[in-house]
Amino acid sequence: MKQFRIILNFELKHYIKNKAFVGITLALVCVIALVIFFPRLKATFGNEKGEDLPEELPLMLVRAEKEEDGALVRELFAAAFPGYSIELTGEEDTAIRERITSGQAECAVVLTGPTSYRYYVNNLSMYDTNTALADEVLQNLYRLNAMVAEGLSPEEAEAILSAPIEHEITNLGKDQMQNFFYTYIMIFALYMVILLYGQMVASNVASEKNSRAMELLITSARPVGMMFGKVIASCLAGLVQLLAIFGSAFVFFNLNRSYWEGNAIISSIFDVPLNLLGYMLLFFVLGFFIYAFLYGAIGSTVSKVEDVNVAVMPLTFLFIAAFLVVMVSMGSGSVDNTAMVVCSYIPFTSPMAMFTRIAMSTVPVYEILLSVAVLIGSVVGIGVLSAKIYRVGVLLYGNAPSLGAIFKAIRKA
Repeated sequence: MKQFRIILNFELKHYIKNKAFVGITLALVCVIALVIFFPRLKATFGNEKGEDLPEELPLMLVRAEKEEDGALVRELFAAAFPGYSIELTGEEDTAIRERITSGQAECAVVLTGPTSYRYYVNNLSMYDTNTALADEVLQNLYRLNAMVAEGLSPEEAEAILSAPIEHEITNLGKDQMQNFFYTYIMIFALYMVILLYGQMVASNVASEKNSRAMELLITSARPVGMMFGKVIASCLAGLVQLLAIFGSAFVFFNLNRSYWEGNAIISSIFDVPLNLLGYMLLFFVLGFFIYAFLYGAIGSTVSKVEDVNVAVMPLTFLFIAAFLVVMVSMGSGSVDNTAMVVCSYIPFTSPMAMFTRIAMSTVPVYEILLSVAVLIGSVVGIGVLSAKIYRVGVLLYGNAPSLGAIFKAIRKA
């Protein structure tokens, strides 16, 4: 235990004194502060009077098929396109085209019949949904005219078309949309931290092999204590960094909460439930241990730091594959598919897969307990095995040994 504490303290000091570690942490905190304080700064320094200037809306030109329908058409388009300033025009197509290409107007809708129109735009964005909204407007206009033709007054016809619909949602499980952002942030944070710190663990172990003092240390110290000390130190360093980043973000947000009230997405991210935060921490730590132990073991088998990237590539691909499975499932909204259920019990994928299912679905308690038990057992088993590989690997020089040679050396040790 004394050896473990010594190694843990040494590795922690190494991370804390690392200028890159401290610099990246402070830089990210500053970026988050700038982003979260931006609405306050904009409101304060947006203009000399400290008041928000009215936003100038882009111009949409609309030409009705019949001149007598102009007022009604403009009213319908103004209601359907609140993000545009609607101008009713009687110009020919050539003049409309020139106004759009010159930048005077952003787009135009020219009605050519009761159920047809032409849409003009200079550069069609892949996110342009104006035609879908225009289809709805024209459909309502056609129905309104049809009702008026059958004897109803325009007011009666409009009342029928604009009748409000009320609905009530009773959610008996999880709200996937609400929890989507928590899950995405946790998965992405785990992805980045494992790749970053796992690589650092492997590189540190590989660089230590260049020191002849390692041969003396590995024969006098317990390899389990050395490996667990290195991995736990890297995990604590990662948690401290994440706590500094997300903790400062939480503090900054609460200082500027009133400026973010209109943004439901940002507000929901900082209102994460405590039970979900507990699961996030549990799976984050266990998942980190699994991969950090493996990165450390692989790093001990290479003789040069330059060879680390090639050696850890299969493990990195495995982790990326698990990440993609989770991301695809989250995007489809089906987080209880067969692939996710299977991945929930595989230690290399369960930290992300099971947490995603817990956050975005209803998972029985026994499944969660089973997944956590498998993960904890795997952490201990992989940790002990990695320590044995580490003890043998740091004494091997030259070309990277094969797995068979490593396990043969472990049995003889």
